[in-house]
Amino acid sequence: MKYDYLIVGSGLFGAVMAHELTKINKKVLVIDKREHLGGNIYTYNKEGIIVHKYGAHIFHTSNKKVWDYVNGFVNFNNFINCPLANYKGTLYNLPFNMYTFYQLFKTKTPQEAREKLEKEKVKYTTINNLEEQALSLVGKEIYEKLIKDYTTKQWGTAPINLPSFIIKRLPIRFVYDNNYFNDIYQGIATNGYTELIEKLLEGIDTKLNYDFFTNKNNIEYDKIIFTGQIDEYYDYKFGPLSYRSLRFEDEYLDVADFQGNAVINYASNQEPFTRIIEHQHFNFRRGPKTLITKEYSESWTLGKEAYYPINDEKNNNIYQKYLSLAQKDNKVIFGGRLGSFAYLDMDKTIEKALELFERIKDE
Repeated sequence: MKYDYLIVGSGLFGAVMAHELTKINKKVLVIDKREHLGGNIYTYNKEGIIVHKYGAHIFHTSNKKVWDYVNGFVNFNNFINCPLANYKGTLYNLPFNMYTFYQLFKTKTPQEAREKLEKEKVKYTTINNLEEQALSLVGKEIYEKLIKDYTTKQWGTAPINLPSFIIKRLPIRFVYDNNYFNDIYQGIATNGYTELIEKLLEGIDTKLNYDFFTNKNNIEYDKIIFTGQIDEYYDYKFGPLSYRSLRFEDEYLDVADFQGNAVINYASNQEPFTRIIEHQHFNFRRGPKTLITKEYSESWTLGKEAYYPINDEKNNNIYQKYLSLAQKDNKVIFGGRLGSFAYLDMDKTIEKALELFERIKDE
């Protein structure tokens, strides 16, 4: 059988594209090298606990069209993300807000907190790296306790070696508000995100455990929508792009509640992991057992899963070379986090998929 579109990757971008193209009677095949659908938003149910296999995924958006879109397939709960940071045994609220400032400085009013932060901030004529950016925004104490070691673990290098833009949008609030996101709509798919992907791909041909590079000559198709690594697609012609990888360690514990919160970051270098996720809190379940995941940030090498694109100047220049190849290639369209070499939240992934569909639907 010949397909109009071969979609490589069954994550959110690929699933939305497959759904929309099928609605206009395009013949679509979705393939994925993993054994399951859903890419990194894959979830599964373990004794009533909805487990986020590849790290916490909280849906948040201010785009009503996108919110209505996902709610047209599955139900979402009203989970609000309120993470904590553990620094050497002391807990602090995130994002940085009046609770955090009281915990650190004992300030009680926005005016007191503003004045304290102004005294703490380090003044620079020019900002050269992430460390200087952070010190200029929040000062030494917050930087040393809640940013420095965590960032080093996350990116595998000291903040002084990282570009400043990574932390330019550091959220600082002078109100008592632990809601991590500012978006109007927020929640988690009640039965997990796998149900959302399955609904999007209902009635569409799929193949799992099916690697594109091994099997591409076994499929007839007119065009490819590729959501994997753009550099891998072109056989690393200009060299590999750089990514960070992740490792997850799950523990199923014989306790009703391990940490009392969905996400706690570990901000010091005393712990090798960056955070602990307790999945039952995503769907408001309590006991009798719980499942936690320790998340480790790791260096990436060829063959490992690529999670976070490193968008520094060197890598962006390499990506532009691959993008130039893609723009001359009428056979393939790249999308998703790896295909576009950009970190995308779930709502932005859907926005970009729907925008792409509008551009190609009449072809």
